[in-house]
Amino acid sequence: MISAPRLSLSDGSTIPQLGLGTYKVPADVAAGLVTGALTAGYRHVDTAALYGNETEVGQGLRASGLDLDDVFVTTKVWNDDQGFDETLRAFDASSARLGLDRVDLYLIHWPIPSADRYVDTWRALLRLQQEGRATSIGVSNFSVPHLERLRDETGVLPAVNQVELHPRFPQNALVDWHTAHGIVTESWAPLARGGLLDEPVLARIAERYGKTPAQVVVRWHLDRGLVVFPKSVSIERVRENGDVFDFTLDAHDHAAIATLETGERTGRNPDLD
Repeated sequence: MISAPRLSLSDGSTIPQLGLGTYKVPADVAAGLVTGALTAGYRHVDTAALYGNETEVGQGLRASGLDLDDVFVTTKVWNDDQGFDETLRAFDASSARLGLDRVDLYLIHWPIPSADRYVDTWRALLRLQQEGRATSIGVSNFSVPHLERLRDETGVLPAVNQVELHPRFPQNALVDWHTAHGIVTESWAPLARGGLLDEPVLARIAERYGKTPAQVVVRWHLDRGLVVFPKSVSIERVRENGDVFDFTLDAHDHAAIATLETGERTGRNPDLD
């Protein structure tokens, strides 16, 4: 059974360090994948309104037979639904699709600075947290100026920022800023959408530990104190991605992986929206 450690959040909650990502997981396989992951020991599922599979994620949660209080569920408000009242309505819709009265973590999916609605959206998340409908609240794809604006205008920083992060784009400065300000960093596209898996550096490290390159990269995220969501539509691969708690990388491994940094993103730059 996979058993991931939990990290402390600034609001007093805790979050499992390994989660199941469901971006681009088709609705017709999402329920079974979620149930299979939970059966394997995962206790953290990440979805979003954009993904179009919240209903099926909720079905998978219930089919697992687990007490839902034992599973950490994240979802996100999409860009078109930003704004105070709009976000409250979007949360109601996501909750209904998931079949949950409360979510563990609710995120603003993107800042979209050109729309200039993310502060009002953040105020809506604060309301949801005050009402106990979202235990923790955070953001996704925010850079430091966006985070500073939230702090300056509301007095509250997010508990979490979920950003693109992988060995080619390790986001060292942002992670350091998060750490200094009590924000947990979550990694999306942790395997660079699979683009890292043929790297000889990772193959050599993997061979030494009897692991796969993907497992080495997941371990790299964990060793850095990040929350990580390796995604697959294969339950066998999901189990394999979680089989990473019987080894750690040493300083030489981390130095070798650092040579893969290129600054290359696989997704868009949130500062340009």
